[in-house]
Amino acid sequence: MHADAELMLADFFRQLTVEVRASEHTVKNYQRDMRQLSCYCTDKSISHWANLTHTDIRSYIANRHRKGLSSKSLQRELSAIRSFYNYLLKQGQVSINPAQHIQAPKQARKLPKTLDVDQLSGLLEAGANSLLEIRDLAMFELFYSSGLRLSELSALDLTDLDLPDGTLTVRLGKGGKSRVLPIGSKAVTAIRNWLSQRAVKTAVTEPALFVSTRGTRLGQRSIELRLEQWCKKKGIAEHIYPHMLRHSFASHLLESSQDLRAVQELLGHSNISTTQIYTHLDFQHLAEIYDKAHPRAKKKPL
Repeated sequence: MHADAELMLADFFRQLTVEVRASEHTVKNYQRDMRQLSCYCTDKSISHWANLTHTDIRSYIANRHRKGLSSKSLQRELSAIRSFYNYLLKQGQVSINPAQHIQAPKQARKLPKTLDVDQLSGLLEAGANSLLEIRDLAMFELFYSSGLRLSELSALDLTDLDLPDGTLTVRLGKGGKSRVLPIGSKAVTAIRNWLSQRAVKTAVTEPALFVSTRGTRLGQRSIELRLEQWCKKKGIAEHIYPHMLRHSFASHLLESSQDLRAVQELLGHSNISTTQIYTHLDFQHLAEIYDKAHPRAKKKPL
């Protein structure tokens, strides 16, 4: 790409970070996506962004799809390209947005994996036998109690909790949005148990709720590994990961309340269509009960 084209890209990311105040995660994804497009342009001897056409973008997306990229990843790449060209349109650098009406190939949506109530009880009532397990139990209870994302739980600070009120504040959820969530009584108890231990090992200046043995904020990968280790030690054969606890929270809450809007708000979904995936899980559960219980659900053997 021409030096001017690279400068336009740098200006776009500066605007995205400073003015739009997009999350660090979004900026990194967009940077990666636009680097891919820039490499494609170089391969095709396209030196300026204004020279890209609808046909070029369609060809680029088709090429990425052939390389095995999922529909979700392609949708994000198109979103990054559209955002960049909308920026260039405002700056008067281009006359069209070549990605405007191009759609990513549709992909069958997989139902999220969940645990049933008995499985979760077995997981959370296995007992904590050490300082680290007291911390881990508090994390796992909080995942299921409040439906947190892994990044949200890792980012929690002490000041985000209001245990007397039974609430917590997610300051930087997906898309940089904040929300207030309830904390269940069992999670409150588990957190209080952890806080009494945390105070002994951690400097008063450390803001993080969950810390490592070094007294620093516990990272996302460490939390995943601790859950794996917990399941292995407690004799739980199934592979359980943090997001499965979030999925279980949403599925069980929807099954009990039938309030899709409330579940959407608690999960922090911008679009209710994202939350609607859990209605399919609920129907699947009902269909299984029907198949087992209804006298005419199955054909009698001849």
